[in-house]
Amino acid sequence: MFKIKGLDELQKDLEQLIKAMENLDGELCNLSFDPNDPESINRAISEMEKTVDGRVAGFERTQMVQEVITTVKEEFRQSILSKAATSRVEDRDE
Repeated sequence: MFKIKGLDELQKDLEQLIKAMENLDGELCNLSFDPNDPESINRAISEMEKTVDGRVAGFERTQMVQEVITTVKEEFRQSILSKAATSRVEDRDE
C-alpha cells in the first residue's frame, strides 16, 4: 500500500478556498461614486478592495485563495470602471 503525499495539504487549501468564496458570496457593499471624477472612482475601487480583504481576513492566504482574491478584485474593478464609462456616455447623450 502507498500513500500519496500532499493530498492533506490540497484538501486543507480547498477548504480554505471554499470558506473564502462563501464569505465573498452575496452583496459585498454598496458603492457610490461620481463617474466624472477619477478620484471618486479610485476611492470606490479602494473601498471595494478593502471590503473584499475584510471578508477574507482570517483565512490562510494559500496560493489558491490569493489567486481568487486577486481575480475577484480585478473583476469588481473592471465592473466599476465599466459602470463609470457607461454613465459618462449616458450623461453625454442626454
